[in-house]
Amino acid sequence: MNIEESLLYSFGGEERNYKKHEVVFKEEDHALYYFQIVEGKVKLNNYNENGKEFIHNILGKKQSFGEAMLFLHQNYPINAICLEDSRIIRLPKNNFFEMITENPGLSLEINACLSQEIFYKLKMMQSLASENPMQRLKGLLDYLKSYHDEDCHQCFHIAFTRQQIANLTGLRVETVIRTLKKMEKEGHITLKDRKILY
Repeated sequence: MNIEESLLYSFGGEERNYKKHEVVFKEEDHALYYFQIVEGKVKLNNYNENGKEFIHNILGKKQSFGEAMLFLHQNYPINAICLEDSRIIRLPKNNFFEMITENPGLSLEINACLSQEIFYKLKMMQSLASENPMQRLKGLLDYLKSYHDEDCHQCFHIAFTRQQIANLTGLRVETVIRTLKKMEKEGHITLKDRKILY
């Protein structure tokens, strides 16, 4: 979701600067804001009972997060942590709903954004249910490439580290590395200067 910055500011949005590794919000915090990234990257994650990280998503410039919990009046079920120095606009919950009320066209955009999130979760659940690591990786890569406008063969750069891919798919990093090499051998991806092209 990308709302015009000037509109966010006109309804009381404020820009905040976050350092790399700084927490925007943590699991069980009250949902109080709509967040939109101006610059930087944010990961949405949580940890299991053994302390293993699971990454739900990695978001970048012009992407938003936190809005779903505003509609549900629920605490955040995840953490939002900056992966690099970031500038983020945050809009208080009441102002967010006022903005939507006065700009009803935004409701359709928000519905489309939330529908995309549900679609992603369903596709990832389907991939994660597979015992086959290649199937898990292919599900993630297909999803990431679905945001890419051009229809190209092995030209889309996957801008995640092997560790981030492991945390997104629930695989061990060694398994990710081994499976990516196998996928390259079979012609599904290209590995070039540590970059993954899909």
